[in-house]
Amino acid sequence: MSRLSPDADDARFIRRTVILIVIAAVVAALVRAGDLLILAFGSMLGAIAIHALADLYREKLRLSAKPALALGMATALAIIAFLVWLFGVAFREQVEVLVTRAPVLINQFAAWLSASPVGAKIVDAVRAAYAGSRAAQDLSGLVEGAGELVLNALLLLVGALFFAADPKVYERGFLLLIPPSKRPAFEDALFDVASTLRLWLRAQLIQMTTMGVLVGLGLWIANVPSAAALGLLAGLSEFIPYIGPTAAMLPALGLAATKGTGPIIGTLVTYAVVRLVQSNLITPYVTSRVVSIPPAMTLFVIIGVGYVFGLFGLFFSAALLVVLFTLVRSLYLREVLGEPIPRAEHQTLLSRRPAPPSPPPSST
Repeated sequence: MSRLSPDADDARFIRRTVILIVIAAVVAALVRAGDLLILAFGSMLGAIAIHALADLYREKLRLSAKPALALGMATALAIIAFLVWLFGVAFREQVEVLVTRAPVLINQFAAWLSASPVGAKIVDAVRAAYAGSRAAQDLSGLVEGAGELVLNALLLLVGALFFAADPKVYERGFLLLIPPSKRPAFEDALFDVASTLRLWLRAQLIQMTTMGVLVGLGLWIANVPSAAALGLLAGLSEFIPYIGPTAAMLPALGLAATKGTGPIIGTLVTYAVVRLVQSNLITPYVTSRVVSIPPAMTLFVIIGVGYVFGLFGLFFSAALLVVLFTLVRSLYLREVLGEPIPRAEHQTLLSRRPAPPSPPPSST
């Protein structure tokens, strides 16, 4: 027997080392392919939204699965066409004002803030952090080539339609990669994620609609230019919690500054009142059935996802956080620690092997 042959402890150490190397290589590959993964995740999110619309048609109109799915796809395409029409036709002049005057307004705001020593340090720190960030690179790339943005949007839309057409093919394919003994737990977690994302999308739609309408009305009352476009921007920005509404408020303040002190005060009051209404009335009501994620965790995860995956990752950072939070609840708290967390109702995708019969008691 060779004295250098590995014993059981050495073999276990080598196996764990190889597993760690493989995990590190997979993580590195995922980071390198971040843009593609974000597009795939956005497509899955779009497919979940389409199926939510299809289920609504099936329940209200008593339709079968295929006609309801076709109506869901048609509704999703109609909503996208309506948003394109709003930005490209109805609010074209207002959007042009926002786009052309945004850099000037930002520079004016920075100059006003730099008048004080503390403000100058804040401006320098923000510029230094933004200059080297992934989001700055992505934003400059979007400005230089809008074709890439349109292509990514088309890929996301086509991917959502493909995922929505037959999602069980992809779900079964994912489960086949899992060891048979672990498939029931992962299958339950998969449907937990889909159910939670559906509820989260419904809550986001309600919050985005109320945010856009209330902000638009408030800015119109305050005599701020392009109030309708700013309200639409505020509603869409609600998809990115905390960071999105704050960024959407800056052009509103800049345009209000062109009309004097009154519109500036009206803009600040509008956003403050709308935020109070959202935080204390609308958000607790619409998110009562969705996972409750601490605000500090939400903020830092969104910033981290934007830093790693760039601007496109920032758009889907809140949904990614919902997925991660649900997986921790389903796979770790429920399956590992045994916490009594309910499962989403669903049909079994793969036939589960019956449990082996227990051995007969040994006779003594």
